[in-house]
Amino acid sequence: MKKKLALLLAVTMMLGLLGGIANTAVSEGKPIKIGISLPTQREERWVLDKEGFEKAAAEAGIEIAIQIADNDAARQQNQCDNLLSQGIDVLIIAPHDEEAAKNIVEMAHAEGVPVISYDRLIANADVDLYVTFDQFRIGQLMGEYLNDNLESGNIVVLSGDPGDSTCVPLKAGALSAIQDKIDSGAYTVVLEQECRDWQPSEALKHMENALTATNNDIQGVIAPNDGTAGGVIQALAAQGLDGKVIVTGQDCETDAIKRIIEGTQSMTVFFDTRDMSAAAFEAAVKMAKGEDPGANGSEFNGKIDVPVLQFPAVQVTVDNYYELLIESGYMKEEDLV
Repeated sequence: MKKKLALLLAVTMMLGLLGGIANTAVSEGKPIKIGISLPTQREERWVLDKEGFEKAAAEAGIEIAIQIADNDAARQQNQCDNLLSQGIDVLIIAPHDEEAAKNIVEMAHAEGVPVISYDRLIANADVDLYVTFDQFRIGQLMGEYLNDNLESGNIVVLSGDPGDSTCVPLKAGALSAIQDKIDSGAYTVVLEQECRDWQPSEALKHMENALTATNNDIQGVIAPNDGTAGGVIQALAAQGLDGKVIVTGQDCETDAIKRIIEGTQSMTVFFDTRDMSAAAFEAAVKMAKGEDPGANGSEFNGKIDVPVLQFPAVQVTVDNYYELLIESGYMKEEDLV
């Protein structure tokens, strides 16, 4: 009898591992616990993600454990190891380094814990679900703004941290909207550079170098997010060019909206992190119960086609920020004063 039970258990475990999404159905009466690993709290959007997870967990009455890696891949792996030791049922991870995080997926699966890759896709790993916004479209929205508002000139194309998988579709999306003008010679790319850890100081340094090299002859900048846009604008301001050069962004941070109102930043891209964190949390709970989380697409990560739960994004300018952000309750008007 014991041998039969052991064999049945082994077969059940094998079927779970062979499934597209690991089946970690929680035994009746056993409380669900979700582990969450975020890369940083240095940027406003990641603060909002953390708050979104905490709100969703509180409303559902489900325990969560959140760790912040502070942009350190080794620390993130150690923290996830700690989360797994706490007996979590599902791991949600926004990887600092897309390649290094595949070790975390292997660690989790060895414990029978499914992994949701959040916002950034973990590369070359058997990720169970990817929850994100349409990164290519976000980049495309930035490029479209530049294309629609700058006929010709010298431009700078910045991208985020090279270890962040979102940088590839973001940059590809931006370039897709301006490539015709680059090819025709209407746009001259005077600098194309990555910004390590998405740091504004990196963007500031690169922009200073570009201004020096061109004798301040720059008309447009693709800044990959609002933080780096702030660094770019700081460099422009030092030359009296703030508000005179088109600067993109994304993340819809409060400071970015203030700059848009002031006229120093041209646009940003809005994606509601409240929706995404809530959806990722709901998907994690479903997976903990052995249910289908409801993907609406897939994306290849170098190893498998990962099921994707994807959300739309929208361009924000001085003309529509009030309707999109204030009237919707995403921001308070007094925070923009």
